Amino acid sequence: MTIADDPKHNLLLAALPDADLRRWLPLMEWVEMPRGQVLYESTDTDGHVYFPTTAVCSLLHDKGDGGSVRIAVVGHEGLVGMGFAIADESTPSRAIVQCAGRGLRIKRQTVRDDFDRGGAVLRLLLRYSLALAAQMVQTAPCNQSDTLDRRLCRLLLLSLDRLRNDKVVMTRALMAELLGAPGDGVSRCAFQLQDTGLTNNDRRHASGPDRPGLEKCGECYAVIKKVYGQLLPEDLAA
Repeated sequence: MTIADDPKHNLLLAALPDADLRRWLPLMEWVEMPRGQVLYESTDTDGHVYFPTTAVCSLLHDKGDGGSVRIAVVGHEGLVGMGFAIADESTPSRAIVQCAGRGLRIKRQTVRDDFDRGGAVLRLLLRYSLALAAQMVQTAPCNQSDTLDRRLCRLLLLSLDRLRNDKVVMTRALMAELLGAPGDGVSRCAFQLQDTGLTNNDRRHASGPDRPGLEKCGECYAVIKKVYGQLLPEDLAA
């Protein structure tokens, strides 16, 4: 079975007890997740939660001025729609596909019902929600205090951790939206990272051949990585 059709390539699903996974699988469906697709808006009250296997998604906080800023990155280590999975409420964020791929989706109410029943689903989702919240808490001040090049380094590192290869496929326009920054500024930073040998990139692709160098630029990344390692089972601490 390849990554493309194995549910256990999502590490949350792989961590579920077999009985819970077998019960969920008939209720799940595979979906293509093209780059730029909006998975949910902040005002959605019904729908699905998503378990990416090869896609990478960003959670965005919509600012009052009409702009937005990235607050978290989710890939094969987690699920998209955590707030909806544990409470029937709206959320201040929206989710878009950052790097195209595939995943599974399931009705929010199904996950919510299992969460309310307790047991393994409750414990796993609570630990994941703590890790995701820690990423958001760390990202918010870093977005305020870090320079744009450091924020770009952090975005690339979090994205590379959640991909099955070493190449991030993302347009400069999408990078700018995720970083809440002007496109020309993002382009300048991307070229600077390439000039210093930290990345190889063109208008649609970026890879990180010098991960140690990228990690020195993205100090907040190390904090997020450590928290994930503390809160999640080893295989999920992507």
